Amino acid sequence: MRDNRPGREASRGAERATSTSPLAPSGPAAPSGSPALSRPPALSGSPARSRSSAPLRTSAPLTAKALADAQSLIADELPDGLVVADDAGRVIVYNRAAVRLTGLGAEQAIGKYVSDVLPFRDDDGRDWWMFVDPYNGLATRTRHPERSLFLGEGPPGGYGAPSSRGYTELLVSVGYVRDGRSGPVRRLVITLRGAQQRARLERSRAELVSTVAHELRAPLTSVKGFTATLLAKWSRFSDDQKRVMLETVNADADRVTRLITELLDVSRIESGRMEVRRQLVDVPERARKIIAGRVASGESEDRFRLEADLDLPETWLDADKIDQILGNLVENAVRHGAGTVTIVARRARVSGDQTEAIAVSVRDQGEGIPPEMSLRVFRQFWRGKRRGGTGLGLYIVKGLVEAMNGDIAVARAPGGGAEFRFILPAGTAV
Repeated sequence: MRDNRPGREASRGAERATSTSPLAPSGPAAPSGSPALSRPPALSGSPARSRSSAPLRTSAPLTAKALADAQSLIADELPDGLVVADDAGRVIVYNRAAVRLTGLGAEQAIGKYVSDVLPFRDDDGRDWWMFVDPYNGLATRTRHPERSLFLGEGPPGGYGAPSSRGYTELLVSVGYVRDGRSGPVRRLVITLRGAQQRARLERSRAELVSTVAHELRAPLTSVKGFTATLLAKWSRFSDDQKRVMLETVNADADRVTRLITELLDVSRIESGRMEVRRQLVDVPERARKIIAGRVASGESEDRFRLEADLDLPETWLDADKIDQILGNLVENAVRHGAGTVTIVARRARVSGDQTEAIAVSVRDQGEGIPPEMSLRVFRQFWRGKRRGGTGLGLYIVKGLVEAMNGDIAVARAPGGGAEFRFILPAGTAV
């Protein structure tokens, strides 16, 4: 009986085409009994080979199964899920990554309709295949850009409901292989990616927005309150009272400025656009200015100590970034540590090429940081037991140190507490 289902004739033709070896020569077939490959003529000046010599070996034609197996092996090496459907909508390729992402074995998928194997639904819970109708839809359509689709039954309120967990979210893109520009669809090529990385990025952005909103609200509320009070009742306050209010407004404005600077630094670090302007920098002198600033703001001078070698190398670094690194590390030691905060500057060498370098440590006498937390402290939004700040300071410090080709680590200080130590190549004059 003749099979008239759509696509069967095309698939038979494809099987007949793939059953022929791509290595076979073009042109009319050789008569029976003749060698598969004709013998090349003897080169001028070379003796002709005798007919008794061993015959030339021929390449065996690739069968359809061998060709399909080779394609499957190649598809399995891809990092993303790959699903290919033929002109009848039946799955012909289902690679290893697709198995991992969907939880459906390849033997369960091959030969079945792609809409049954991947019953995608959109954010509103609609059947995506019925919505786009790839085989009977717009004839000029060539692809669907990547978007989120869902496998499994979602909640009645839609897949955006935060309490729902009975589905798998995938990032899906689809390409059309057609006969000509607007011919019938011969194959659908579907790529799948997990949505976990994007979900982590979205959570990170949401946390950043929440942190920024919280950190901005307090100083802006203070600025608004004091300025409104001064404007409404200026004559009722003494000069000393006005000075206190204006100093508070000024301090809160500085706090907002620092927050905006941190956000800009995070953006530059993540995009790789951090610029380094090298100049001759006296690192111990920059540390003294940081300490003097803390003392001027009300800290006890006895809480800070500076130790520096006399034979430090000449260092060509970015002065503003050195100030920012030291300022953030001292701020972290004061806020989360205890006791004396010590800044130590020593001559060092970069491991490997033995380049001249400077090693700077900032130590406190607090509880210290457990070894298992030593890598986590440099991530965005990390905070110690004493909550406060944006949680971006140490992340920015690491980015600034690495921008100057340095390295930073945290360990236990010799007398207890935490020690943040960074090493920077001395650099050269520019």
